[in-house]
Amino acid sequence: MKDLIERLRNAGVHTLLAQFTDMHGVAKGKLVPLSHLDPLLTDGVGFAGPSIAGTGLPRVGPRSEYFARGYASTVTALPWMPGVARVVCDGFVNGQPFDACPRQVLKRAMARLAERGWHLRTGIEPEFFLLRRQGERWVSADAQDRLDKPSYDIKSLARQTDFLHALHDALVQGGLDVLQIDHEDAHGQYEVNFGFDEALASADHLMLFKLAAQALAEARGMVFSMMPKPFYDQPGSGMHIHVSLWSGWNPKRPDNAQCLFVPHRSDGSIDLERRLSPIGEHFVAGVLSHSAALTALVAPTVNSYKRLRLGRSRSGTSWAPTYAAHGTNNRTAALRTLHGRFEWRVPDASANPYLATAALIAAGIDGVDRKLALPPDCSDDLFDLPRQQVLERGIQPLPCSLGEALDALAADGLVCSALGETLTSEFLRLKRAEVAEYEQHVSDWEMQRYATAF
Repeated sequence: MKDLIERLRNAGVHTLLAQFTDMHGVAKGKLVPLSHLDPLLTDGVGFAGPSIAGTGLPRVGPRSEYFARGYASTVTALPWMPGVARVVCDGFVNGQPFDACPRQVLKRAMARLAERGWHLRTGIEPEFFLLRRQGERWVSADAQDRLDKPSYDIKSLARQTDFLHALHDALVQGGLDVLQIDHEDAHGQYEVNFGFDEALASADHLMLFKLAAQALAEARGMVFSMMPKPFYDQPGSGMHIHVSLWSGWNPKRPDNAQCLFVPHRSDGSIDLERRLSPIGEHFVAGVLSHSAALTALVAPTVNSYKRLRLGRSRSGTSWAPTYAAHGTNNRTAALRTLHGRFEWRVPDASANPYLATAALIAAGIDGVDRKLALPPDCSDDLFDLPRQQVLERGIQPLPCSLGEALDALAADGLVCSALGETLTSEFLRLKRAEVAEYEQHVSDWEMQRYATAF
């Protein structure tokens, strides 16, 4: 501990940001002087439990206090906050791991894998918007970003070089492997790709990315937004997750790990003709079988379902799946299968990475345990295929609204069990309240259409 404190002091760190993640996937925390690193890592720092979304904790008694307990391995200096280092924390209540802490939920799911000698690796690809206010409207922060097909626009990248370079540098200093940054398919929309990592680390990285991007955009007079669908006529923001299952992993000898999704021939050589091993096929089948319930967690807002909807956009497509299907390199399906891995394309930018990954693990294990058969590969463009033809193939549509997705989640005992009773109850309660509030809201569109129509 003394060595760590000394290293941090030598690096100019004088304050720690004890950071945890609430049910909504929002980073929360408080500042702690470096001299109090020891109690932060042993007992944790206290918060009023009922003030944290999704805890369901009482206002009085020993369970009213939420303690965020940090881990020394996660201490990372924050370039945009000179002198401050972030410490990733888990939630504890009454001296025990808190069952509704999203990071604890993921750790429970990972423990189930570890019992089998497995671990999950993920590569998360967040998309986001850079916005500004123009009167009562939200618009792209880049007024010159107006192309009908803006994907991969280099001119827009050049105009945002200051922000994008600062973001890249901050993430690299935080230990992330930034693979690429590009302009996406909507005005003011960008994507960052990270190298894959162990699932818990990937989720921690995603939260660091959000902290960095929010602060760096604000410092430049912009708003960083992970709203799934800010503009009706343009694609929304996904948060695609690349997934692979591994065995034999040792932190000291990571090269010894073997990907369980890579298919092999009978002689032990890698089969390049197939995409997934039998375990991989069962895992994917499990995810597909629980897709309706999973959608509530990875598309967790009423706005999410304006992204998960068929229809043309200004750029020509939405890039968001609407069916629980899989296909070899098929970006119109919920799962895009690749050699030794798959890409989960349903999650949007508002998803909590810890809950999304935990539920994915539970669904995948269920597929493996039940040896579920993988449905036929879909090679068609599902955005163009008539709905009736899709249904005749036995392909199920994803939920069309948050209310429908919540009903599917409530009916899926396996996914609810993975989340735990407390978090499931709070998630359903808060999200159903969100649906009710949305349904009661009278929008400008309604006023313009109906106020004088009759």
